[in-house]
Amino acid sequence: MALTDTTVKQAKPRDKAYRLFDGNALYIEISPTGSKYWRLKYRFAGREKRLALGVYPDVSLKQARFIHRYIAKLLSS
Repeated sequence: MALTDTTVKQAKPRDKAYRLFDGNALYIEISPTGSKYWRLKYRFAGREKRLALGVYPDVSLKQARFIHRYIAKLLSS
């Protein structure tokens, strides 16, 4: 299920860091301090990698999706 801006905004910190997935390997990681980091999981040369896209709300959901699409195109070529 795709994330909404409201879901991201209302996400509360927990004892351990947790993730809310938007789909296609894009997710937001909420730390115990309440910081929210956009991350992208991808595979390169057979190995799983993670890429940091920015901190919410500096990078919005719309911007994170745009960056994800751009990086997906780069990786597919």
